[in-house]
Amino acid sequence: MLTLAVTFLVRVLLVALFLPFSALDKVLNFDAAEAQAAQALPGWLAPLLIGCGLGIEIVMSLAILTGYFDRIAAFILAIYCIVTALLWKQFWRTPDFRLRGSGDRALFWDFLKNVALAGGFLLLTFGTDASGVRRFIDHPLQSSNPYARPDRSQGAP
Repeated sequence: MLTLAVTFLVRVLLVALFLPFSALDKVLNFDAAEAQAAQALPGWLAPLLIGCGLGIEIVMSLAILTGYFDRIAAFILAIYCIVTALLWKQFWRTPDFRLRGSGDRALFWDFLKNVALAGGFLLLTFGTDASGVRRFIDHPLQSSNPYARPDRSQGAP
């Protein structure tokens, strides 16, 4: 029972940024999100992508929490994190960016947080060893079965 609770808690921590907070922010402040997106994209594309982002954040987070199609959902969220970092966390475009003494360091840290979060999602996608990459390529829709009871016949405690 404890292992299931810890597994669920780890997944909650991984998607906590998206499911309650970012998704709710997009719903409550859609105009502001659209305005931010319009800075990097053509105006007609901004609301479409904000809507798609909202769907990705909700559906993929729920897939990770439930364990259904969680590996492909984590892969999609990893790509989403990298794309959003590249589109909206462009610290290299700020005129006075430097690691020391710059007011734009927060944007740099936001960029790194997105990239690090993508890494966490890729660990969920592939696992911790190289065989997971092949397993994902061969069966991308297969769940990781995070809440399955361990097989005691294989020597598990």
